[in-house]
Amino acid sequence: MVAVVAMWACGVAVGWALVYWPHMPYGFSFATGLDPMEHSTPVDALYISLVTLATLGLGDIAPTVGWLRIVAPLEALVGFALLTATVSWILGIYPALTRRRALALRLSHLRRARLTEESVDTAMAVALIDGLAADIARVHVDFLQYAESYYFHDGLGDTSLAHTIGYAVELGQSIRAAGHADVQTSAAVLTVALEDLAAVLDQRFLHTGGSMHEIFRAYARNHNSPGPA
Repeated sequence: MVAVVAMWACGVAVGWALVYWPHMPYGFSFATGLDPMEHSTPVDALYISLVTLATLGLGDIAPTVGWLRIVAPLEALVGFALLTATVSWILGIYPALTRRRALALRLSHLRRARLTEESVDTAMAVALIDGLAADIARVHVDFLQYAESYYFHDGLGDTSLAHTIGYAVELGQSIRAAGHADVQTSAAVLTVALEDLAAVLDQRFLHTGGSMHEIFRAYARNHNSPGPA
């Protein structure tokens, strides 16, 4: 994430520096003590661009040509927009990562609790399964809205969705064999949510064209996981 933001900032700074440089030194005024001819290099143009981009003012080299005096505030506006976009991106992507890791940890807890068909064939199990389906749907939306979150690895532990998503598949399949109609309906919804999640993973990132099980295995390999558990 830091690298992406740095690339954005460097690209903007260098681009505006290329706008300023051809008009140095005659299009700028220089502070007392600065030789205009000695301070008209590409480095000086980049300095002007960085100072303006950081919205720190005009510094000791300021534009004097009319259109440059308009362009410089526009760069400051771009810098402020870049800062705002960066903050919004960070505030948006970290909650998405939190939801994904929380779902993975919940699946790990359920796996370690060793649920049986008898324990899930109850009304309470319906709320549990519906909650899982809703959490999976949220992660699905997060992958659509914050596609870059896919490339944030969660490690190999219980917070890795690539490692624990397989248990959700097993749980949905085992519960659908239970006798309670409400539980079977909830299990069907869970399976559909998993199929939709697998579809978005394959369409946007993996491109395997395989079944849900194959997609989740590819997801695990892509995140250096030993495989869905």
